[in-house]
Amino acid sequence: MPDYKELYLALFRANEQAIRTLEQAQRAAEQAVLAAPEPPLTLAPQAKKTPRSP
Repeated sequence: MPDYKELYLALFRANEQAIRTLEQAQRAAEQAVLAAPEPPLTLAPQAKKTPRSP
C-alpha cells in the first residue's frame, strides 16, 4: 500500500517550490518594468466632431 502521507508531503513540497519559482519570476519582471525608461507620451489626434442631425 502506498504511503499516502509521504506522497502528500512530496506534492506539498513541489507545490511550495513552484510557488517560490513563480514569485521569483514575478519579482524579476516587476523589477525589469520599473528599471526600464518610460516611453514618451504622445497624444493621438482627435477626430473631428460633426453636428448631430435632429
